[in-house]
Amino acid sequence: MSPKDIAKLFKKGSVGVLLTDTIYGICARAEDRTAVRKLYALKSRHNKPGTVIAYSIEQLVELGIKYRYLSAFKDYWPNPLSVVVPVSSDLDYLDQKIGSLAVRLPKDSRIQKILKLTGPLVTSSANLPQEPVAKNVKEAKSYFGDKVDFYVDNGNSKNLQPSTIVRMIDDEIEILRDGEFKFNS
Repeated sequence: MSPKDIAKLFKKGSVGVLLTDTIYGICARAEDRTAVRKLYALKSRHNKPGTVIAYSIEQLVELGIKYRYLSAFKDYWPNPLSVVVPVSSDLDYLDQKIGSLAVRLPKDSRIQKILKLTGPLVTSSANLPQEPVAKNVKEAKSYFGDKVDFYVDNGNSKNLQPSTIVRMIDDEIEILRDGEFKFNS
């Protein structure tokens, strides 16, 4: 399936599973409130929002995230680095009313092509609570079956790690999850 075909599905409100820049994720357009609700329902997620991935900082700003929270990380992106930033109540449907979201600019060219066409996507690992992350489409289908609108098979992701998750506290970077991205010491 081409990036254009995938983008068309997302723009129609579909929820899909595809290999992001790190692992297989279940994804929906971040601006589509109905699709986001469906994604969270499929994952049984409450008070644990997904990660918003975007092609550029500008896309995140257009979504409603303040540039000042993103600018400190512009030299680190694109990379498998997710940054937890505060968000306004306008994004309650995305952040599940906790007041913050993890955001990332992926480095992978496949997902960049899709994001350029769709705008930001919200993503969460392709698994059910307490289950291992799907390493391929077959495993993802065992979790979600026909409840997901489409699957994109990009082979096995067994060698990929999840993104590193950080947040800025004062002027220090706090690592919340050590993952694929490593800061140079």
